[in-house]
Amino acid sequence: MLWIAIRMLTGDKQKFYGLLFGIAFSTLLITQQLTIFVNLIERGASGVYNSPEAEVWVMDTVSRTTDVKYEMPPTALDEVRSVRGVEWAVPHLRGSAAVRTRTGDLEFVEIIGVDDATLIGLPEVMIEGSKDVLSQPDTVIIDDVGITNMFADGEDPLGQRLELNDQRAVIRGIADSIPSFTSQVVLYTKYSQALNYVPGTRNRLSFVLAGVSEGETAAAVADRIEAQTGLKAETRDELARAGVDFIIENTGIPLNFGITVALGFVVGVAIVGLTFSLFIRDNIKQFGALKAIGVTNGKLVRMVGTQAALVGSIGYAFGIVGTVLFIWGFSGNPTFKGFYIPWQIPFISAVSVVVILAMTGYAGLRSVLRTEPASVFR
Repeated sequence: MLWIAIRMLTGDKQKFYGLLFGIAFSTLLITQQLTIFVNLIERGASGVYNSPEAEVWVMDTVSRTTDVKYEMPPTALDEVRSVRGVEWAVPHLRGSAAVRTRTGDLEFVEIIGVDDATLIGLPEVMIEGSKDVLSQPDTVIIDDVGITNMFADGEDPLGQRLELNDQRAVIRGIADSIPSFTSQVVLYTKYSQALNYVPGTRNRLSFVLAGVSEGETAAAVADRIEAQTGLKAETRDELARAGVDFIIENTGIPLNFGITVALGFVVGVAIVGLTFSLFIRDNIKQFGALKAIGVTNGKLVRMVGTQAALVGSIGYAFGIVGTVLFIWGFSGNPTFKGFYIPWQIPFISAVSVVVILAMTGYAGLRSVLRTEPASVFR
């Protein structure tokens, strides 16, 4: 009987392909939009991920993320170093500056000052050059995304001179970093040099990055820092989460992507529901004939379920493959750098497909179960 159900489904090629298209399109839209949404909001934590050595971030009490911060006095560094359980603590500066390139273009960039001695705060991987180039005077390291924003295709950024707030800077390295939410150009330099590039204020220290001693936990040390210094201390995971939450709470991105995902679900229901209903209506005599020869309603339910499962599995596979090809095809674009598909998203898409098929299948199944065997002979 199940084989008959499959033959009935594939026999009408127009409706079969229409069902596949509806499921595939709905799966593609839901999976793709959720993937882009998750990866975009995770970039709110890029500042934390680009400084992998720091286990605890110390900041002013009003600071919220790596981008929304309030500078502290330099004495905060010594206060953190005096706390029990802190193995090391280094200064970290984050500020904005206007850059004039050699061609006269103006670009606003983010300046990140890392510790002069240890260079803690730099991304782990370098694409060009090494971290040691920061020992040379007036040196900055640019992130790989910033190259596409500041330089033309094929132009070598190494050795390029920049004018940073009337200060000279020379690019001598390229860092492989996670782009920020705004994809702003990022320049890394030593903390002492960054003080010259960023406009002067009374307090210049953005964060104190700290490591914990052996046998201590980051959460316990962070609590101890807050109790002893009165500053705000968060673990790496806490600050990363705060960056993601800030984007969710203060932008319209969740609403916009949510509307698109909902539309994908509605379109799937509309296309699949209409096509499946037409398929059932056109084959209602065949179902009636099966009932006339003694096929029970239970077997008819399994037949319709088999048809829905076949269409759903093939259409879902096409949708997931389409999403993978989309992410892979745009992986070379800085906008999509580092994008990946979390396992939860295909699972959500699968649940959506099941719900779509259950809703549309139930509507079609009702007419099958109400069919009288005698209708075949009318």
